[in-house]
Amino acid sequence: MRMLGIALLCTAVSGCSVFGDKDEELPPKELADFKRTLDVRKVWSAKVGKGSELLRISLMPAGDGKRVYAASYDGKVSAFDPESGKLAWRSELDVSLSSGPGVGNGMVVVAGPDGDVVALRAEDGSEAWRTNIVGESLASPQIRNDVVVVYTINSILRALSALDGSELWSIEQSSPALTLRGSATPLIVGGSVVAGFDNGRLLAVSLTDGVTEWEAMMSPPSGRSDLERLADVDGYMATVGQDIYAAGYQGRVASLAAESGQILWAREISTYAGIAADWNNVYIVADNGELIALRRNGNDLWRQDALLRRRPTAPVAFNNTVVVGDFEGYVHFFSNEDGTTVARLRAGNGMFSGAPVVVGTRLIVQSEDGSLTAFAVTPPKRPGNGQDVADEKT
Repeated sequence: MRMLGIALLCTAVSGCSVFGDKDEELPPKELADFKRTLDVRKVWSAKVGKGSELLRISLMPAGDGKRVYAASYDGKVSAFDPESGKLAWRSELDVSLSSGPGVGNGMVVVAGPDGDVVALRAEDGSEAWRTNIVGESLASPQIRNDVVVVYTINSILRALSALDGSELWSIEQSSPALTLRGSATPLIVGGSVVAGFDNGRLLAVSLTDGVTEWEAMMSPPSGRSDLERLADVDGYMATVGQDIYAAGYQGRVASLAAESGQILWAREISTYAGIAADWNNVYIVADNGELIALRRNGNDLWRQDALLRRRPTAPVAFNNTVVVGDFEGYVHFFSNEDGTTVARLRAGNGMFSGAPVVVGTRLIVQSEDGSLTAFAVTPPKRPGNGQDVADEKT
């Protein structure tokens, strides 16, 4: 079991040489100088709670338009004003937390490594209910129509009642002998829940009763060894309109029709970080740290190798940029048109717990040291009437 744990940790970290890949044994790429062309400012920062260095958990902020919510490993859940960073409330739970918060329907839901799921009222942080599902969650809970969806690392997808936490339904998929440490946060698209599993499968089930609507094989396992057969769907997924974008480790990136699961196109790109998408493009962080932009029809747009082996987070589309964080606490902003670096700031000295998150006009990151940092970005103005328009001040 000890050796299995070491293998799991190594496979989750891009710098580990367990795969025998010569490229993996190289050091992280040094950051290059560039001309900053985007106005980015650090607006505020706050301490959420105790850090979670090296625990490989998934705590990341979430917003509901009015507040930003964040949770810490030592059981603190906090609400902040997204514009000023002022603390609205803080609840201290007597359990450790590993994922969340999920926000919706006036609720804030967090989950822990020991199976604890706790729901708080978004208004004041008071506890609504708690339950235990006997399984660690590394995917943020999702809330829709009085249903809380929770996915645990033992490949069980559950729906809980938002009223009292009672289980409404659950489905389980088989897990291979060896998996990456991580989970893809489920998507709720219309009346369906779309979830990726460690066996490389993507399932859509009814939010109401858990009945399977369609199933697609994202990453068919191949190879002789357990390492070669890793095919987890662990990275962040994205949806735009009726199109779903998902990816598997040592597999492919694909666009699927939300109503049928039909694969519209697929590309051979491996990722464990995940995908972001906007109305024009799809953005992927490959397992070697390369940032790749595709058109929504699957055609290449650009590639950026500035962050090779720097363990970048999943990307997020923000205004006219694509943003990722790296293992040294830097937040990188790239042009969504050609992938050039347009800004870079540092939020701290350590890795991030999850991908950057957009809440209103703020871009917010949570570090593994338990700190929360908000940035404001002013997109460059296009010339008008032959004259340049000065950037607005944030």
